Amino acid sequence: MTTTEPRITVGVDGSAGSTAAVAWAAEIASLRRLELRIVHGLQLAGLYYGGGLPGAGAEALFDALTADGERVVADARSLAASVGKDLVITTELPNEPPVPMLIDESRHARLLVVGRTGTGGFTGMLVGGTAGTVANHAHCPVAIVRGRDGSAAVPASGPVVVGVDGSPNSEQALAIAFEEASLREASLVAVHAWSDVTYEDTRGTARIRTQPEALREGEERLLAQRLAGWQEKYPDVEVSRKLVRDRPRHVLLEESETAQLVVVGSRGHGGFSGMLLGSTSQALVQHAGCPVLVVRPERTK
Repeated sequence: MTTTEPRITVGVDGSAGSTAAVAWAAEIASLRRLELRIVHGLQLAGLYYGGGLPGAGAEALFDALTADGERVVADARSLAASVGKDLVITTELPNEPPVPMLIDESRHARLLVVGRTGTGGFTGMLVGGTAGTVANHAHCPVAIVRGRDGSAAVPASGPVVVGVDGSPNSEQALAIAFEEASLREASLVAVHAWSDVTYEDTRGTARIRTQPEALREGEERLLAQRLAGWQEKYPDVEVSRKLVRDRPRHVLLEESETAQLVVVGSRGHGGFSGMLLGSTSQALVQHAGCPVLVVRPERTK
C-alpha cells in the first residue's frame, strides 16, 4: 500500500457494522503505527435549499443531525482509543453524502475501511450501497469488515487468503496479502481457480478440448511463478497453494469461513481499466465470512 498520506481512514454511521469496522481499523492502524482518521458524512446540504424545511424547522433538524453525527464520531473515537492506547486519531464531519465523501477520502489514505452494512441497511445487500459503491470507485484498497454468518463477530485468527489469477491487479493483491500475513504472523493460502470462464456458441455451451492434465500443469507453473518472488521477500510467511478447477468466487467464499482476511483484486484477468467490481470480488463483498480487502488497480496520472 503506497500513498502520500500514512493513515487508515474508516467511515462511521453508528451501526453495528460500523462499530466492528472501527475496532478492526484501529487494530490495523495500531499494528502499523499509522494515523487513524474517522469520518462521518453529515449530508445536510439539502436542508436550506429545496429541502422543504425553511426557517426554524431546518435549523432544528440541522442541530439534531449535527449532534447525532458528533455522537457517532465521539463513540467511534472512544472505541478506537481503547483498542490502540498510543493511536493517533483524527476526526472529520463534512457536510457531504457518505459515498462521495469516502471516495474523496480514499485519495489520501493507504486503506479505506467500511462496515458490511450501513444504518438502515439490509443484511447482505451491499453492492449498490455504500460498501459496494466505494469499493467500485475508491483510489486505494478498501476493506469491508464482515463477520462470520453475517454477524458483527469478526474473526481474529486463521490464515490470510488471496486470489491469484495472473493479472496485474492480482499481483497487487499478492503484494498486500503477503504484507498482511507477515504483520499478522499468519499463514497465507494462495488460491488459483482456473475455470472461471464458460465459452458459449450458438448451440449452447462449448466444451474445451484441451487435456485437463496439460491445463493443470500450466496453471501450477503460473501459480508457482507468481508466488516465487514474494516468498523470497517474506520468508517468515508460511504459504500453502490451493489449485482447483472451479470458479474463484466459490473457492474463496468457502475459504473465507476459516480465514481472518481475504484479499482480492477488484477485477480479474482480462478486465478493462475503469471496470466496476468483477463477479468474484462482488460475491465476496456481499457474502464472505470474514473481512475482505479489495485491491483497486493503480491509476495512471
